[in-house]
Amino acid sequence: MPTYPASHHPAERHTPLETPELNRTVWDRVAAGLLAKMLGEFAYEEVVEPVPRTDGGAGRTGTYTLPLDDGAILSFHARRGVYGSWRVDPGSITETATAGPDDGTPFRDPLRFLARGRRLLGLDGATLGHLIRELTATLTADARLDHHALRAPQLAELPYAELEGHQTGHPWLVANKGRLGFSATDAARFTPEARTPTALPWIAVSTRIAGYRGVSRLAAPEDLYDRELDPHVRESFDAVLRDRGLAPEDYLFLPVHPWQWDEWIVPLFAPAIADGDIVPLHTDDDLRLPQQSIRTFTNVDRPDRHTVKLPLSILNTLVWRGLPTERTLAAPAVTAWVQGLCDGDPFLRDTCGVILLGEVASVTVEHPLYDHLPETPYQFKEILGAIWREPLQPRLAPGERARTLAALLHTDPDGRSFTAELVARSGLTPAVWLARLFAALLPPLLHFLYRYGTVFSPHGENAIVVFDENDVPVRLAIKDFVDDVNVSGRPVPEHDTMPEDVRAILLTEDPAFLTQFIHSGLFVGVFRYLSPLCEEQLGVPEGEFWSLVRAEILRHHARFPELKERFEIFDMLTPTIERLCLNRNRLHLDGYRDRPERPHAAVHGRVPNPLHPSV
Repeated sequence: MPTYPASHHPAERHTPLETPELNRTVWDRVAAGLLAKMLGEFAYEEVVEPVPRTDGGAGRTGTYTLPLDDGAILSFHARRGVYGSWRVDPGSITETATAGPDDGTPFRDPLRFLARGRRLLGLDGATLGHLIRELTATLTADARLDHHALRAPQLAELPYAELEGHQTGHPWLVANKGRLGFSATDAARFTPEARTPTALPWIAVSTRIAGYRGVSRLAAPEDLYDRELDPHVRESFDAVLRDRGLAPEDYLFLPVHPWQWDEWIVPLFAPAIADGDIVPLHTDDDLRLPQQSIRTFTNVDRPDRHTVKLPLSILNTLVWRGLPTERTLAAPAVTAWVQGLCDGDPFLRDTCGVILLGEVASVTVEHPLYDHLPETPYQFKEILGAIWREPLQPRLAPGERARTLAALLHTDPDGRSFTAELVARSGLTPAVWLARLFAALLPPLLHFLYRYGTVFSPHGENAIVVFDENDVPVRLAIKDFVDDVNVSGRPVPEHDTMPEDVRAILLTEDPAFLTQFIHSGLFVGVFRYLSPLCEEQLGVPEGEFWSLVRAEILRHHARFPELKERFEIFDMLTPTIERLCLNRNRLHLDGYRDRPERPHAAVHGRVPNPLHPSV
């Protein structure tokens, strides 16, 4: 494989021996934070059931205990919140030999908690071993982030793509940066927190084994390549093929992740490389930054060019991060349908100004064996391909700035939240700023649900908040359609326009469960953490926070009275909702075993819905 240009090679700045972030001060700090998160999320999912010593009740802080397998007792302070959540104080966790009232000694080690609480957590030996590895990798990433952390005022000045490199990962999943498969050198080169621009190498793949799909304006591969590749780069690609006696018109071009090429493509597509069906080329010279999903790269040299999403066969946040063949092929068709709904709806198009970052072109390369073996683990069917997504920057109006929703949960080394910084810059009162946030986020999501029986998964990475020049939230951008768009299993007339290839690929859900994508993705997955942060740093009580959310939902209902039946079918205001569990899947259901299909969130019991009028 051709090497990177010397000036672009990340290894020039990183060697495995340079690990300044791995020092005891930093490690203890991030370990204490991860242990507190672990206790809180495991308690929320009822993996553990802390015993109250002094129960503070909802919205107040109490003291709780947990017994370790060896008889020792952990004690900690925690604040209970909406959805039955727990917010554990990292500095309060102590260990005592018995359940007595003595102060105990500080306990800060999440890895030893796993080892000493294996029976408490119900872990088998294989899961425990892999989990310790995944959590150690997560802590190492956390240490890198902590060591290079910026203050909130500095973060507020960063462009969208650069800000991604400062995010701390999924707030709900405990092992949120495991990246199993990456070495220390890989993590120093290819992770978001490494903040290292990369020039991606490209390959040519014969149309005998590769397929192209694009939206109407990119219907032919040449339409895409004319936008993505400088003429001299395209000519050099053609020259490589001609020098080997191959016809360029018989090949498709796509970038590949350097790690994926070395670890998966060469070993598993070796026969195709030997036959000349896959031909290595060189980089296109554009520098790209990995975003929070790791496998998605934003072009920082040419922001007008597409973001590219590549398969990266590492195990991270529950699944192997490849690209499923069928979904990759269908991505442009899904984009065309979803964007067509928006373009034909004045409320979405003009009132909301919602930005739908479509997956507008794709190349899929089928493996001749794995793709035809149903029982084969799914990661072997997601090895090679690419999706091109519309870039965000050209869609913004002058003065607008964009940040992923996840950024609002960030807290800097001084303890100042990013949200508090933005509120201060806006000049608005906290409650007014939050109302503007909810008015930007909720109407387009609710309208897609009620009018079109369609939901996105608006979690912190997929949902992007667009701000005006004063850092006031004004509208929503959404990405990741083919993986995270679901439609109602109960037919609605608006689905009559759905093409058959889109209908075949989109997941369908019962209406009662369809609302879960907003509840779990946005409310439980983001607002559950944002509301106590706003109470602590903005003086907005948690009850007022959720009243503002409910008010925006009711305002939307009043705006569209003709959809009253849909409000009842897709009821967001039920007394309780099912408790989706992300950590339980890893601990108890799938663990680290291979399986033919991607795993999904577990369901365990129900929790009170803070949006219900009686709450």
